Amino acid sequence: QGRPVTLEVVRVVRAAGLLLGLAALSGCATRPAADAAMPWTSGRLSVRVEATVDRSASNVSADFDLRGDSSRGELRLSSPLGAVMAATRWSATEVVLDTGQGPTRYADLESMSRDALGEALPLRAFPDWLAGRPWPGAPSAAQADGFEQLGWNVSLAAYGSGRLEAVRAAPPKVTVRVRLEKAAS
Repeated sequence: QGRPVTLEVVRVVRAAGLLLGLAALSGCATRPAADAAMPWTSGRLSVRVEATVDRSASNVSADFDLRGDSSRGELRLSSPLGAVMAATRWSATEVVLDTGQGPTRYADLESMSRDALGEALPLRAFPDWLAGRPWPGAPSAAQADGFEQLGWNVSLAAYGSGRLEAVRAAPPKVTVRVRLEKAAS
């Protein structure tokens, strides 16, 4: 007989769909020429959410292409072979995620990441963080090797080598590691 589907299984499937869908989109064609006002930033991204009492740890990694800022942009996640796993685009009024199974609309980027990964990520801040600076939309505090913003410690210690790390220590601990191929403009 069939077993009930747990929320954790649904989250894993959505996260895989998010990554697989973004990968499928990037693999369908070469990246469109970037608008000079919105250059692409590319690299490799991994997100690790530590285990809690009621859910196991999760780890997602993918290549990415990002352009835009906190108010509008697009993000594509792809597999190492170039297949797009998921693509999202956002504006001030909506966020649309396409995992290859049709678009899903969200009110904001944090809602989308919570639905896909089980934890809200400060995705509106990411374009600025990838450029090595705090997002102007929230207070920040300088630290010896980077800054703290939105409850995340963003380390720029290896930024000169194209690497950065953002860690949210509040349970569950979330670690985002990025290796940039092309620095953000």
